[in-house]
Amino acid sequence: MSDMTIRVLIADDQEMVRAAFRMILDSQPDLQVVAEAADGATAVDQARRLRPEVCLLDIRMPELDGLEATRLLAGPGVQDPLNVLIATTFDLDEYVYSALRNGACGFLLKDGAPGLLTEAVRAAAAGNSLISPSVTVRLLAHMAPHRSRPAPSEVRPARAGSRGPGPVEPLTQRELDVVRLVARGRTNEELAAELYVTLSTVKTHLGNVQRKLAARNRVEIAAWAWENGLCTGGRD
Repeated sequence: MSDMTIRVLIADDQEMVRAAFRMILDSQPDLQVVAEAADGATAVDQARRLRPEVCLLDIRMPELDGLEATRLLAGPGVQDPLNVLIATTFDLDEYVYSALRNGACGFLLKDGAPGLLTEAVRAAAAGNSLISPSVTVRLLAHMAPHRSRPAPSEVRPARAGSRGPGPVEPLTQRELDVVRLVARGRTNEELAAELYVTLSTVKTHLGNVQRKLAARNRVEIAAWAWENGLCTGGRD
């Protein structure tokens, strides 16, 4: 196995799903499935022992569900947390906020194209939670009007006029532009092109936004934008 190989653990209580994921991932030269688990408890044990670059977890599993397994592997207070991706179906989207609170770096739909799965795994391994624009926008837009529990970033004083707690420092107009585009699923390269700035400038803005929102990743930035009404219902 080369140093560039991304090792993946798959946890799902359905054998057919695990087999399909393994076939897709193992077909890629830079990805390798190193373990499978049919329940959350086994997944946590294997993940702690093998330390894979990415843990791909289902939500509904026996022994320990994927949300609790995520908290144990990547949640607040976990030393040297692992990268966890949640594989869900659209009717389980109410769990996405819990997954993010528990430390997941992203999520994808089980019925997505094989390319989405490989893209998601590579993104998680690289520490980039932007998985798929369509998935991010669909889930966040769908959930925002129905959310009843606070998101991970909602631990700050409220901002006057907002529909949720605001940042620890005011965001500049350009930072708000960046947040809106992140919520629409734009990549860093697309952000740079649309805002007519360099890639390094985009990364600087993103770093400032994450600090001000106390957001751990791009998904939390996007969630904050949808929760606070920075995005309208339409797609752009």
